[in-house]
Amino acid sequence: MSAPSMYASESARAASASEARYRITVPIAPARAARVIALDARAAAVTRRVAGGPWANARFYTCEVTRGAGGSNEPAGEVPLYGLDGSPAALGDVLNGTDVVVVLATDDSGRAYAAAIGRACSASAITTAGVVLGDGFEAEDAVAALRPHARVLLLSADESDVFELLTALRV
Repeated sequence: MSAPSMYASESARAASASEARYRITVPIAPARAARVIALDARAAAVTRRVAGGPWANARFYTCEVTRGAGGSNEPAGEVPLYGLDGSPAALGDVLNGTDVVVVLATDDSGRAYAAAIGRACSASAITTAGVVLGDGFEAEDAVAALRPHARVLLLSADESDVFELLTALRV
């Protein structure tokens, strides 16, 4: 059995009052300017709930999915984005100064917009994450549209994973 040490451990010394002056006491600044885009009505509802979180640089949008001529969901041109207050927003403006885009889907209705957003993010070297909530079979086409562009593709039944992802991204 060894004799007790006369010196305090490094952990005890670091926790001492005299060392407190060296601690960082301000919160870590957000690291990213994130944009969260919901592709369908259920994803928009999740986005509205998550938007109430403690986000500093995140902005939240919905994508209006309308049926085109012949019943298709193909976009007629520009992706129709709206802020949560209902104001229209152009995709190019939304992506300006953005570090990461998180695309939310719960079904396939926004698959063409998912692909268009993914292509725009890739062209601008913006990291893209896709979150598909619910039963993956309802959104197979959305997953396929996001896969070539998303560095992170999360299939989850739990909407709290969206909150956790944004927290991990430090937005």
